[in-house]
Amino acid sequence: MVLKDILAISGEPGLFKFIAQGKNAIIIEHLETKNRSSAFASAKVSSLDEISIFTENEDVPLSKVFDLIHEKENGGAALDYKADPEKIKTYFGEVLPEYDRDKVYTSDIKKVLHWYNILHELKMLVKEEPEKKEEKETENKEAEPKKAKASKKEPASDDKGDKAPKKSPSKPKKK
Repeated sequence: MVLKDILAISGEPGLFKFIAQGKNAIIIEHLETKNRSSAFASAKVSSLDEISIFTENEDVPLSKVFDLIHEKENGGAALDYKADPEKIKTYFGEVLPEYDRDKVYTSDIKKVLHWYNILHELKMLVKEEPEKKEEKETENKEAEPKKAKASKKEPASDDKGDKAPKKSPSKPKKK
């Protein structure tokens, strides 16, 4: 899932979209109401792209958790975040069996389910296509040899390491 410009702000309900960087704040738009406002430096703003879930082995990025929920629900909505806490823990255990039950609280799971359902309603749960990544990588690999070839065509240098000036053919002056 592409979550780069989706933000969560501590103390604010819902999710926000990053619009622009201001001098002392960022301009944001609430995803559901489309209201624009500013988030100042004192607000705790987190990009969903930077959030991960603790597991027994290594942390799992939120985008991967959303992918797992999407697969479990066959593209449908997740369990309601207002459900019974035991149901929520059981459901999340089915989605991500190795999550760290000591570090990941029920409130964290509720946020994940709520955010997933918001993005699902707005049809913003678009998987990254691996083909596009592969195409970009092959384009980058093709561009690298061109750079290497260009760097071989450097002008000759003198003993001091300075580049020698290019001499232009002199033409006889006409009088």
